[in-house]
Amino acid sequence: MIDFLRGSLAFTDTDFVVLDVQGIGYRVFCANPYAVAAQENQIVMLYIHYHVREDAVQLYGFVSREEQSLFRRLLEVSGIGPRVALGILSAGRPDEVVGAIYQENLSFLMKLPGIGKKTAQRIILDLKDKLADLPMAVSAAAAAGSLSAKPGKPTAAGHGSKEWLEAKEALMSLGYTEPEADRVWPQVQEKSGEAASAEAMVKLALQALFRG
Repeated sequence: MIDFLRGSLAFTDTDFVVLDVQGIGYRVFCANPYAVAAQENQIVMLYIHYHVREDAVQLYGFVSREEQSLFRRLLEVSGIGPRVALGILSAGRPDEVVGAIYQENLSFLMKLPGIGKKTAQRIILDLKDKLADLPMAVSAAAAAGSLSAKPGKPTAAGHGSKEWLEAKEALMSLGYTEPEADRVWPQVQEKSGEAASAEAMVKLALQALFRG
């Protein structure tokens, strides 16, 4: 399995680049080949998704881990293949796409290449609760308004600060339950300090949840 390639840019086309890696030219399909082309004659590195079909082996390349991770998650949606997933990334930044999924923003998703209403609905249904481990999840949740406290009766008396309540709302929007959030509260409290923001608390809570 190829995770990344580092080499000089040998050729650029409308949907792929060729990387010269120690004398071997690798054709790598990219969301924005000409963004990579800006680095021509320099050593570049692309994170790779290795895709095997019955009739071909194809490489898809990304300038960041975030793009690579989101691309792979999009492939889990029924009806979305590599070319459609690549088209999505060509039209929207990873944090924008993830934010639209959290917001259930059909109009944004339907503007992406190859995405109709049914596919946009399927993306939201299949992925909304499965994105918390992506690197851009916290910032995307914040951009989607997940860090704004919702009206209603405060919960979790005893650790009911405004910041923690906002952080819990964000964690629940990422698919975690309230008991799971409460379970990691002592670890968050120990590391966050009195002046911690809601976003900082979310990051600490996610770290604790990932560790189990």
